[in-house]
Amino acid sequence: MLRLGFSLPSPTISGRSFGLPCLDSTTQCVASRRRTKYEYGGVLGSARARRVPSARSVLSTERRTAEGRGRGSEDDEYDAIVIGSGIGGLVAATQLAVKGARVLVLEKYVIPGGSSGFYERHGFTFDVGSSVMFGFGDKGNVNMITRALQAVDCKIQVIPDPSTVHYHLPGGLSVRVYREYSEFIAELISKFPHEKKGILKFYGECWKVFNALNSLELKSLEEPLYLFGQFFKKPLECLTLAYFLPKNAGNIARNFIKDPQLLSFIDAECFIVSTVNALQTPMINASMVLCDRHFGGINYPVGGVGVIAKALANGLVKKGSEIHYRANVTNIILENGKAVGVRLSDGKEFFAKTVISNATRWDTFGKLVKTEDLPEEEKNFQRNYVKAPSFLSIHMGVKASVLPADTDCHHFILEDDWARLEEPYGSIFLSIPTVLDSSLAPEGHHILHIFSTSNIEDWEGLPRKDYEERKELAADKIIRRLEKKLFPGLRSSIVLKEVGTPRTHRRFLARDSGTYGPLPRTMPKGLLGMPFNTTAIDGLYCVGDSCFPGQGVIAVSFSGIMCAHRVAADIGLEKRSPILDAGLLRLLRWLRTMA
Repeated sequence: MLRLGFSLPSPTISGRSFGLPCLDSTTQCVASRRRTKYEYGGVLGSARARRVPSARSVLSTERRTAEGRGRGSEDDEYDAIVIGSGIGGLVAATQLAVKGARVLVLEKYVIPGGSSGFYERHGFTFDVGSSVMFGFGDKGNVNMITRALQAVDCKIQVIPDPSTVHYHLPGGLSVRVYREYSEFIAELISKFPHEKKGILKFYGECWKVFNALNSLELKSLEEPLYLFGQFFKKPLECLTLAYFLPKNAGNIARNFIKDPQLLSFIDAECFIVSTVNALQTPMINASMVLCDRHFGGINYPVGGVGVIAKALANGLVKKGSEIHYRANVTNIILENGKAVGVRLSDGKEFFAKTVISNATRWDTFGKLVKTEDLPEEEKNFQRNYVKAPSFLSIHMGVKASVLPADTDCHHFILEDDWARLEEPYGSIFLSIPTVLDSSLAPEGHHILHIFSTSNIEDWEGLPRKDYEERKELAADKIIRRLEKKLFPGLRSSIVLKEVGTPRTHRRFLARDSGTYGPLPRTMPKGLLGMPFNTTAIDGLYCVGDSCFPGQGVIAVSFSGIMCAHRVAADIGLEKRSPILDAGLLRLLRWLRTMA
């Protein structure tokens, strides 16, 4: 068996170069290579600095927009610089490019995608993060990935997953979440027949939220002209969302359900969404996931999750914007308190009317923006939110014979004690994407991708030898649990294994402490306390899982769409009302203080 240190890819691995997503059999779109020097539509290494515009002071985003620039000038600034090419950043960038903005994306690594990236080893193609993909539906408005790809004329071939997840829980409780809602509800009621009414009521409330979201044109909640327009078109739906905004799923569930085991099951449902129990999971977040898995369904991209980011990156270039790789942003440049550009680790500087950070809030404020420049609002955020744990991740190639023929793609395992749900290594999430797409592994093999929560404090300060031994020990314990619960003979079937820790995620994904995202320090009031895309620094915006509505692919895609709309309004590509803007932003900031 090969035991390799976990790392992400160099431009070529095993003699194979990575294919262009817009030119292969899984994706239909044609990306112009006119301005590219790298496979993902970007510029690699030292070739990236075609120009370094000179700095100039600005007074505000509005004034910068009014001053304008000649579109043909090679020496002028970009409309937006996006730091990081996670899904949220790429969606924001492509949405802006479609509106006519000139965007520069700066990515520290050699491929796009961040947590939604990929890497290859010995014929296996591994997803870096989750393989549970929402947002590929063909109807409604919450199909964020479909919308983002369509905007840049791309379409990805996907494989529908007949079930979202198979739960293996304490007391022998086994529940499959089928794609068809009626099948899932029938399965759950069969386990808790005495709670039939409560089950229908709770999930019915989730559908109220989801249907309200799905009926609206989803844009920036910080743009008043859009908000007023949606309210006049869909007042009941807007009021429904306003009602549920400060509420958590656990409180709603307890209005209808009394059985402790069923409430614990609801906790597990929410834990997959947010890494916390239902009492701490905003109802809007829970509803988006618990309903879209049946409405749009879970769909796996042919070729792996990484094809999403590759398609968006090439689509961005097709629309006339740029993405540079190995471009490590170390500072956001501020002049007179305004964000005007960025500085790279090699000293190069790029300037823009706006800067969008796809980094975590902790990386943005405290690293890219130095601590002494932190606005009070960001100090409050860091007082009110803590970093969610990271993960121990195990990527394995195994002999196909070890898996039963009817094995589901996704599993959640918590064997003995509900109290261990949120503990490090208490619960296990397992994905087997080769159940859906066999092309990801050599013939006769499967991929197992295993996650369990882990804190970075357990991995800091260790000598290399001790660090490697601890990785092997932690991974072996989890694999033994899977062998006992699901797959007898699993350990002897392993042909390749790589283990990543929170340190791995911090290093390669540039996430402070390897964190999954923000968690409220105390019991939250739904999403009321979550910041949106604007910040207290003029010209600086945030996008991704540290913003409303939070973690997950569908959530960060929504964040990207919202951010692009707000930025486009601020640089004159969308209608805006400065007076209404100022009033709404003050109101939203005041509401966050009430959370």
